[in-house]
Amino acid sequence: MKKSIVHLVLLYFLCSTNIISQNKVETLTLKESFNYGKSVAVFGGSVSVIPASDSAKILWEKYLGMTITNYGVPGAGFSSLQGKSLQKQVDEAGVFDIYILWASTNDYTNNRTIGSYTDYTEFDNFNEEKLTTQAGGINYCIKRIYELNPSAVIYFFTSSKAFNDRGAYDPFYEHGMAEYVEMQKMICKLNGIPFLDQFSLGGYNVFNKDLYYNDSIHMNTLGYKKLGELQVSFLAFP
Repeated sequence: MKKSIVHLVLLYFLCSTNIISQNKVETLTLKESFNYGKSVAVFGGSVSVIPASDSAKILWEKYLGMTITNYGVPGAGFSSLQGKSLQKQVDEAGVFDIYILWASTNDYTNNRTIGSYTDYTEFDNFNEEKLTTQAGGINYCIKRIYELNPSAVIYFFTSSKAFNDRGAYDPFYEHGMAEYVEMQKMICKLNGIPFLDQFSLGGYNVFNKDLYYNDSIHMNTLGYKKLGELQVSFLAFP
């Protein structure tokens, strides 16, 4: 009972005082993040680099003081067969504090093989033939980043929902994008890499897609702002 009274008094104080604004409290809290002020490299397809995505990254800069370098290229996927793949993007990267692998929809949309979580790992002696699969591409990127910077911190953003076909947003549809996302998460678990499940947690669906998407795949500025809030929460305290 006494704890409840204390909590109520504290809540009243926080709601009524004009000494500390909400924004200052938020900034002060996020400055406690281990990731505050870090340099960040971002790799991905168009969803990671189109102008609308800046409305998400602006939030990273505002609340986490991050310095961001974009390597993403429209059309890219993890498979070596998919555009200027994330494998090639990582090969060109320098040394940063944080590396973010931001999965696109391109491997799914272009029917690239999902593969196995063991593709291009010590389990198959780093078989380069497996670099054509999504899984092999992800494992390549992780290995290569640690070669570039052994103390690197890697985070993974899964593919978000798209609405170009049912499989792109229905998590229970056979051979849908959810299966690609599950493989992404399996590889992160294998390597101890924190991931943000944007497919499940993004909050996008057939009822609000017209509000948040420019087309069936790409979000608009408002959609990225919504996603950016989720990303800030993740990056602040993964």
